[in-house]
Amino acid sequence: MYYISTRGHADRKRFCEILLEGLAPDGGLYMPVAYPQVDDATLSRWRTVYHTQGYATLAFEILSLYIDDIPADDLRALCAKTYTAEVFGTGEIVPLRHLQDCVWIEALSNGPTLAFKDMAMQLLGNLFEYELGRRGEELNILGATSGDTGSAAEHAMRGKKGVRVFMTSPHGRMSPFQQAQMFSLQDANIYNIAIKGVFDDCQDIVKAVSNDLAFKRKYKIGTVNSINWARLLAQVVYYFAGYIQATEQNSQKVSFSVPSGNFGNVCAGHVARMMGLPIDKLVVATNENDVLDEFFRTGVYRVRGTADTHETSSPSMDISKASNFERFVFDLLGRDGARVKALFGEGLSQTGQFDLRADPVFAQAAATYGFVSGKSTHANRLDTIRSTYELHGMVIDTHTADGLKVALEHLRAGVPMVVLETALPIKFASTVVEALGREPERPAQFEGIEDLPKRVLVMDADVSAIKALIERECATVV
Repeated sequence: MYYISTRGHADRKRFCEILLEGLAPDGGLYMPVAYPQVDDATLSRWRTVYHTQGYATLAFEILSLYIDDIPADDLRALCAKTYTAEVFGTGEIVPLRHLQDCVWIEALSNGPTLAFKDMAMQLLGNLFEYELGRRGEELNILGATSGDTGSAAEHAMRGKKGVRVFMTSPHGRMSPFQQAQMFSLQDANIYNIAIKGVFDDCQDIVKAVSNDLAFKRKYKIGTVNSINWARLLAQVVYYFAGYIQATEQNSQKVSFSVPSGNFGNVCAGHVARMMGLPIDKLVVATNENDVLDEFFRTGVYRVRGTADTHETSSPSMDISKASNFERFVFDLLGRDGARVKALFGEGLSQTGQFDLRADPVFAQAAATYGFVSGKSTHANRLDTIRSTYELHGMVIDTHTADGLKVALEHLRAGVPMVVLETALPIKFASTVVEALGREPERPAQFEGIEDLPKRVLVMDADVSAIKALIERECATVV
């Protein structure tokens, strides 16, 4: 299996090369040259695998279609090491919870940081350690988080030999619980950097550093954001697991509703659908920062500046530049790398938007790729949290509430709708209290986390200052 850039760079690379690299040399994102196709017989076999051997074996089956430069026995062992009941709290790993007729919640937040990001990040940490060990190299991970990616990455990488993590986050814009999960870590290889700005400023720093090829090579810069194909690939697995649990035979279709900010989570669903998983609709649910909803409704992709990026009660989706969106547009435009480069390179930097309304491919997008969308506001998520608890006795977090609200607008008779849970409610306790008048349940291991000592640097959104920090810290041994 080879991987190519969405922007047309001539290089074709193997999985372990792009695992450590992040962005392609031309600033594009890596994609497989073609999606492996899953036929009916394979899907039937995977049903048996999941029900008899579990999630880890299903993960190996799917990942091995894309990873052929890690010996099969080693990859199988990495999956078995990652997806355990000890790490994810249940042997099912991603159980479905029935909510109402044809509506299910897929529980993705049983990992160590109580968010769906653990599903991929735990595997990524093990893959990094494995590959760096084979090469005898170090890696400096530079990341950006609006909340959950940071803590999931840091908890997956803490103590890993040969790995440093420099994680940027928007200063003061994460929930107190999210901040505490990250900033309370005292591990020497973890560096928390609170950027004076919004998430998009953090993401811009990561891309700017990654696009400085000389610096990137000298300091071995990698990424754990979903621009890293390995992380997105790991997320593909739980779409297959959710589908298998929601159906009894392969003739059935399932829709998935996905709270979406950076487009990574739902892009994994797009990949699963392109492989042949019988997905009816991929429902893109946004909050007040509705860049993605606007595109799927109108064909106009219009990024917002810092001043126009709203601070909301589903803060992990307070994003106005969806970096993974480029992967979908690459497929939408027939994998025309030159055109993608023009849109996402010069086009967005000059005008802040592009318009595909007149392009025939946009008119076909919903039918061809199954995407629909919708928006949820603070008032909507309060109502959804409240009604879900009153009707079903289930407490959900703010982002999952956004996904559920939009899911209910796109139900089709006889088609199960699986809403992807993104986090446990305790991570966004103040909004849950506003909706229900009481604190959500807090796992015992997180009691008093907000009161722990913090280790964090507050910095301006200055690329050169971040580079200087990396240079200085790389003089230390990990």
